Amino acid sequence: MLKKLLFLSFVTCCFHLTKAQQAEQHLKNLKQLTFGGDNAEAYWSFDNKKISFQSNNKAWGLHCDQIFMMDLAHTDTAVHPKMISTGLGRTTCSFYMPDNKHILYASTHLGNKDCPAEPPHTGRYLWAVYADFDIFIATEAGKITKQLTNQKGYDAEATVSPKGDKIVFTSTRNGDLDLYTMDIDGKNVKQITFELGYDGGAFFSPDGKKLVFRASRMKTEEEKKDYIELLAKGLVAPTNMEIYTCNIDGSDMKQITNLGKANWAPFYHPLGKKIIFSSNHHSTKGYDFQLFMINVDGSGLERITNESLFNAFPMFSPDGKKLIFSSNRNNGGTRDTNLFMAEWAE
Repeated sequence: MLKKLLFLSFVTCCFHLTKAQQAEQHLKNLKQLTFGGDNAEAYWSFDNKKISFQSNNKAWGLHCDQIFMMDLAHTDTAVHPKMISTGLGRTTCSFYMPDNKHILYASTHLGNKDCPAEPPHTGRYLWAVYADFDIFIATEAGKITKQLTNQKGYDAEATVSPKGDKIVFTSTRNGDLDLYTMDIDGKNVKQITFELGYDGGAFFSPDGKKLVFRASRMKTEEEKKDYIELLAKGLVAPTNMEIYTCNIDGSDMKQITNLGKANWAPFYHPLGKKIIFSSNHHSTKGYDFQLFMINVDGSGLERITNESLFNAFPMFSPDGKKLIFSSNRNNGGTRDTNLFMAEWAE
């Protein structure tokens, strides 16, 4: 009987392991990189060796998000990551420059040295769009070498083309949340989206010719009124967003998903034929964000993760071998969101 029970336990164990492996079969040798606080928007350097990310880990003496870098050859959790930002204000959306030595990020520190107020707790999920955000370039040692934006309003969510020639970012300089591009030195700024709604979180395709981004599009006058009133208060309700693509000049605009709820944090697969993104469209509870992948023509939706209730901000390494993302798995029942890195398996 004991041998039979042991055999049944072994079979059950192996069955569950196989089932879990099949559920996240694209993610091999998963490694946790951070341990505590909210860690998000981790993006690779061009040489695949480092990442920049934002964290509010209180154990590091933080009161709101600041920008850090991590050398992936040295991921000892006992070592405090190098902080790139000033430690003042709130920061977001960092990204390595092509030289692998400088990092751009958005910060509110020029407007106010303190952490800005959180969105009001009204029972409705809201994001703050802080008008003090501007985009800066700093060395890995933390020295700001250039300010890329100085227009009135929100300027953030900047990412760099794999070709190393252009930057895309989101701005409210025209009164709405639209996408803009500029040359790598900050010159030649061009608005490329014009429809009312939140256009943000844009990334370039591997060949640098297209963009993928999240967008909210209001269908009724009531929805438009609500969006405009919230934006006037520096707020957005990111509960209805779909994934779009366009050329880098804004032409050939296409809606890729039509899933409902919140579809966001998109990034191109290394071959440029698929898009990975985070979504809660499948959830009956609302807060259950998993990673999905879809073909660029909107077909072939595939679920990538199933562990925990939050998985987002996926980014493939430039060489296409690894994926980094944020997840609240393995957090001991806390609300911590940590960074995870995995080898990507087709």
